[in-house]
Amino acid sequence: MSFQESPRPSDEEEAFYVHCRAAYLSLFKSSLTNIASKQQLCRALQLAGRNPAHATLNKYWTSRTSKLNFDDFCEILKNEKKTEETELMRAFKKMDLNSDGYISHSELEKALTTRGEKMTTEEVNSIFSLADINKDGKLDYAEFCRLLVSTVEQCETAALERLEANAKLKRQNFGSRAYSPPNSSVSSAQEAATVPQTPETLQAESDTTLKKDSRSSSRPSSARSRRSSLSNSITMTTSSTRASKITEPSGLQEWHHSCMKGCFFLEDDGSISSLQYQLHVPQTTNVYLTIQPLSLSHGPDKPSSWMTVDTDLFVVAAGETKEDSTLVGFTESKDKDKYVWKGELQAGTYYLLPFTSGCKLKKRSKKSLSNKPVELVYRTDSGELDLTRELREVLSDVFEVIDLDGNGLLSLEEYNFFELRTSGEKCDKDAWAVCKENFDMRKNQLTRQGFMELNLMEATEKDGDPADLWVILEAMGFNRMLELVDACPFQINVHCEGTQPSIQPLSMDSGPKLQNQALQKSITARTGAKALRGQDNIFIYTYRGEHRISSLIANKTNQKVTVHVNNEQSRNCCSSRGMSVFAVEVPARTKMVCQHILPINERHDWTYNCVETIVPCT
Repeated sequence: MSFQESPRPSDEEEAFYVHCRAAYLSLFKSSLTNIASKQQLCRALQLAGRNPAHATLNKYWTSRTSKLNFDDFCEILKNEKKTEETELMRAFKKMDLNSDGYISHSELEKALTTRGEKMTTEEVNSIFSLADINKDGKLDYAEFCRLLVSTVEQCETAALERLEANAKLKRQNFGSRAYSPPNSSVSSAQEAATVPQTPETLQAESDTTLKKDSRSSSRPSSARSRRSSLSNSITMTTSSTRASKITEPSGLQEWHHSCMKGCFFLEDDGSISSLQYQLHVPQTTNVYLTIQPLSLSHGPDKPSSWMTVDTDLFVVAAGETKEDSTLVGFTESKDKDKYVWKGELQAGTYYLLPFTSGCKLKKRSKKSLSNKPVELVYRTDSGELDLTRELREVLSDVFEVIDLDGNGLLSLEEYNFFELRTSGEKCDKDAWAVCKENFDMRKNQLTRQGFMELNLMEATEKDGDPADLWVILEAMGFNRMLELVDACPFQINVHCEGTQPSIQPLSMDSGPKLQNQALQKSITARTGAKALRGQDNIFIYTYRGEHRISSLIANKTNQKVTVHVNNEQSRNCCSSRGMSVFAVEVPARTKMVCQHILPINERHDWTYNCVETIVPCT
């Protein structure tokens, strides 16, 4: 039984993505190229017929944004509609004080230097010199609007014509959406889709494949001619996973226990981040270690939506330097919501590196969201500001997540992890002493009530403006409907048979690199390498775990290679790539994780069927 089929895009969707690609390739040589600055984002949006204001640019290019890919660009264009001629006319009519169809230089200057995003007098003079078509000192804004819209349309048409003319030459530049010129007889061949990858960062992708002829092969024409390929097929049954489960040790309740909480955060660029942890084991002992999503449910009718997110934990022995660290084990087994590792640890210090594949935690569509966000603050009958019930409930959840040791209080260290996440700054001891004087504390730690008081004070200082509160909530993974959609809280439990373990949270700059090394080692150490047909130095490793399949590409050549990946024959599977057909660029002499696969429905069997093919250099 198939549980997921790729829907065929409508003509409207097809035309939209073709226009996106045309605009993008007017600025960049390839849709593999990332937007690297706010200025490039502005130019790309203008080429797509948008007129972005500074506020619009700041919404998509924040202080945490380092790059945007083609998929991100498409999503922005979905949200930001073109400026229509009627809208332009309406804006100009507001400036036309005597309603004669013309705007004088003084009227235009007053409007543009005092309203909205204010311009300088020099900028206004520059605009007027271009817009005064008749050179009579007045602007015929109806004619100007027609010319402006017409110019935008001509630019878009020219971009589409260039794209169609170069379609055959662009096949090696796999974009994040497939391209097939609308109403064109140039080619019915389909192109696969991808976004550029780095060895340490895997981006979420879309798997739209545009089909003009239902009788043609589902594989791209360029793929049909390739010879260097490898096919893998693995069927996972529910009975086999049940048989391989790790059993809980008898008498576990008598073992020494330590626990710690944390959270996976989905960043703007599609990457996933979290804290790391340091585990100290005083003496050699048997260990039973688990990690699982943390429920914040407020009742049976409000289950936590992230409970299906996969969570893993890598145990890495700490060396003299972080580069010397070695993988000891990871949570290969699953017991309901818990992911489990059991083994013996020698006395010493270890890093615990949380990991999630990205199959179940990924950016969601914003189409279904209400245009009106939830209210965060209100004024009481006495006129004083207060936090709404909805915000208090969410702040209580935030407190639960950042209370890492679960003692019901926030230490300065725990609070600073929160501050670094939401503001990028830390609270020093002097500022913490001020908090102690103004907010409810116990044992020099902030209580839940004190945390509410602190947020109320910040709202009061802004006279009820919720902007800063929204910055905090969005950094913690909440959307404007106060739903936790871009984060997954988790809990780690460590049981030691003969000694008391201790866990400390860390935020290591080298954490992502350590995790990537551990992840790669977990794949290569448990499966043999298979060379692509006809290629002696390009290998595929396919790890088959109890609950996850992962693949890795090892490129041992002295030049980068592009590998086309086709999962279309897989059943009941979801990929960390978010798509069934994509391509991966692997730099020279580099190993790169290709994808992770999880079942869509864990109660049914699932089949992973993947064909990896080298894309010939052209």
